[in-house]
Amino acid sequence: MTDLAAIPLTRINGQSDSLANHAGKVLLVVNVASKCGLTPQYEGLEQLYQANKDRGFEILGFPANDFGAQEPGSNEEITEFCKVNYGVSFPLFTKADVTGPAKQPLYAALTAAWPTKTGPAEEFREMLKSRGRTPTEDPDVLWNFEKFLIGRDGKVAARFAPGIAPNDPALIAAVEAELAK
Repeated sequence: MTDLAAIPLTRINGQSDSLANHAGKVLLVVNVASKCGLTPQYEGLEQLYQANKDRGFEILGFPANDFGAQEPGSNEEITEFCKVNYGVSFPLFTKADVTGPAKQPLYAALTAAWPTKTGPAEEFREMLKSRGRTPTEDPDVLWNFEKFLIGRDGKVAARFAPGIAPNDPALIAAVEAELAK
């Protein structure tokens, strides 16, 4: 299994980073997009972050244009959109693929570590098909706003389908359980 902490990452401002820099924290890794029907989840993500950041919790947002070209902006445009529309203050990273042959190494490791989602993934997949979309299959990320929870120990603790909102009781319970460790 890949050591998640060792995978090099790049912040949206170009600064080098890795999960090692967030060691000992509970992390929610989310692939995000600014032109998606789920984009309002940014608001809930920011609320979840604000409510728990002083307890050792961080949300790490990874913009991706994999699904319906719903993140067409540059890194600068994404940063501005998130700040102006949702007051996002949690860390954002450089736009990169979360599926397919060019999948960034972090997402390759996350999907390998936890190949299935909690939540209504099949219903979401059927909804996508009904709209003429071709959804991915597990273990790939299904759509924007899929969430991976990483515990303080640096291991994936849970994975949530895109339709699971940041204030969903199952997600909140999983975050709370990891924060309590």
